[in-house]
Amino acid sequence: MKIYGVTGWKNCGKTGLMEGLVAEVTSRGYRVSTVKHAHHSFDVDQSGRDSYRHREAGAQEVLLISGSRWALMHELRGAEEPPLAEMLTKLSDVDLVLVEGYKREPHPKIETHRAAAGQPLIATADQTIRALASDQPAEAHGDLGRPIFDLNDHDAIATFILQDLGLMPT
Repeated sequence: MKIYGVTGWKNCGKTGLMEGLVAEVTSRGYRVSTVKHAHHSFDVDQSGRDSYRHREAGAQEVLLISGSRWALMHELRGAEEPPLAEMLTKLSDVDLVLVEGYKREPHPKIETHRAAAGQPLIATADQTIRALASDQPAEAHGDLGRPIFDLNDHDAIATFILQDLGLMPT
């Protein structure tokens, strides 16, 4: 299972790029899963529903199953957030796992950048970032020493990632 990250500051296009990459890579016949890191509390369940009530009652895990999908919710209940490597073992085997967030993990990444966000590039100090996807032309970033793609060129970015991971010939 190959892993590639999409990283960047808030409001720089990470989720849009993830969505575009999933669509592009799956359209080429690859099996893709995603991981999204959240820096805040989140809930995939709805208040008042049976599964929500199970969790609120103290269940460590709730497995919700229907004819269309299943979801496993695990409450940490004060335990430390598990590392990415541990969580990846919970995924079914696929060709590619795209990871949104996890800036500091050692897997290869592409950084998203929007000029309007006013944030500096992470890539200048992080060699795990293999390329940049930006809403500015390449010239605006100087000699970064890595490829720079248009943020919306999902085809070219997908090709780069698949080639970088050895899933597609160069």
